[in-house]
Amino acid sequence: MFTMMGSRRNGLTKESFILSVDVGTTSIRCHVYDKEARIRGSCTSKVVPLYPEVGHVEMDPDALWEGFITVVKGAVQDAGVQMCQMEALGISTQRATFTTWDRRTGVPFHNFISWQDQRAADLVKSWNRSCIMKIIHGAMKVAYFLTRDKRSLAASLIVFSTQHVTFRLIWVLAHYKQVHQAIEEGNCCFGTIDTWLLFKLTKGRVHATDYSNASSTGIFDSYQMCWSQFLCSLVSLPLSIFPQVENTGHKFGSTDPSILGVSVPIMSVMADQQAAMFGECCFDVGDVKITMGTGTFMDINTGSKPHTSVAGLYPLVGWKIGSDVVYLAEGNAADTGTAIKWAQELELFSDVRETSDMAYSVSDSDGVCFVPSFSGLQAPLNDPRACASLMGLKPSTTKSHLVRAILESVAFRNKQLYETMLRETRIPITKIRVDGGVSSNNFVLQLTADLFGRKVIRPQHREMSSLGAAFVAGLGVGFWMTREELKKLQSADKVFLPKGAAGPGQEYNPVLQSWERALRRSMNWYKP
Repeated sequence: MFTMMGSRRNGLTKESFILSVDVGTTSIRCHVYDKEARIRGSCTSKVVPLYPEVGHVEMDPDALWEGFITVVKGAVQDAGVQMCQMEALGISTQRATFTTWDRRTGVPFHNFISWQDQRAADLVKSWNRSCIMKIIHGAMKVAYFLTRDKRSLAASLIVFSTQHVTFRLIWVLAHYKQVHQAIEEGNCCFGTIDTWLLFKLTKGRVHATDYSNASSTGIFDSYQMCWSQFLCSLVSLPLSIFPQVENTGHKFGSTDPSILGVSVPIMSVMADQQAAMFGECCFDVGDVKITMGTGTFMDINTGSKPHTSVAGLYPLVGWKIGSDVVYLAEGNAADTGTAIKWAQELELFSDVRETSDMAYSVSDSDGVCFVPSFSGLQAPLNDPRACASLMGLKPSTTKSHLVRAILESVAFRNKQLYETMLRETRIPITKIRVDGGVSSNNFVLQLTADLFGRKVIRPQHREMSSLGAAFVAGLGVGFWMTREELKKLQSADKVFLPKGAAGPGQEYNPVLQSWERALRRSMNWYKP
């Protein structure tokens, strides 16, 4: 463990910092953090998605690499400090976006295939309907009947998804001959974005990932804490291509001096939602974090054991630091920010900051219900064939009514996820913290607090994924010493307290019931 707290140059001790990069779906952001977790310098670069065919979503690995280096150098320059003052580097990345490359040359065989990509949709459908899956489901139902083991019940309900890496990787093996050939020669590397960046930063010396990223691929067994041999043999994926899985807080190596001018220790890589959880200091069992961005991701700390879900919550490794493993259960709603952006493109409002005031300007939505399911419905309904819909429109309906209905739908989906989490995990909730772009909307957060009947805290610092990766890296080098110290660095922007004496969201029950009716009518809309 590193303990040096200052960088020496010309005999003088200089202030030291932690460097953290968050590679998201739409941008790459780098921040320079000081001891008080204040951002001293920042730089952002856009991620440009590529759409080579309908349903295909890709990213150029070289452009992503160039963007990464640009923001790192730009943030250090913006902070007015030097690269040699960086004690450690932490990296947070979007999950389940991957590429494959030549182990010897480091040259990718194809672009990054995004977690949003749908090229394997037909493959996923055929597998989910296959005799093999029916046999597995049947066997697991029998196992549950005999053992009453909830894990067997969950396995009897499991279905594959395009968001997981599995079938997109199978598609790659079937369509790129050079990948197949490299596997036969033992020269193929598979990696999510974190793995690719580690390989590049260390000039090919490190082919690794961490437990949080591995558990988000759908190929990792979070119970056994290793790549799933059963799944890989079932769908014919070679284990030889997968990276070594390391602790989240681990010295992955150091950046090659030729890249940043000096060698900076890489002390953490994390999946973005797990990193946000750490950044929110949700260290205790029952702590909940809600990230509302493009989609909503609700995570609960389930402690030292993975949660087995029958309603669509996903068991994830939150982080592994030393021998300490923390698991999360995650539910998501795919279209939170998407719905708001769609409304903006329809010119219901010009600036997203207007929406809260617009919603408050009317007493209700005038009976309008909006179902935010452009990408189907996730937990607890799990209906990929659901459609987005607006119901209850009248001649009296105004833009403000429509905006209120859209914002209400975000809070209603939050309530669904929250109640699923309570029912499934049976873990008492200790605190609820929110982040992400949509968390700046006071109407959504107040209604969420009302419906939960719980206090909801919005932190001052919104870049939680970046902060979480920074915290883990900083702990690894002694920049910060304890998690209690990290908690003291937190500051709240606003606390939303539930209103209404009748109980959690009681006055909203008629509206919620109407919305649930609209939800049911939107389900199974598209043909299988």
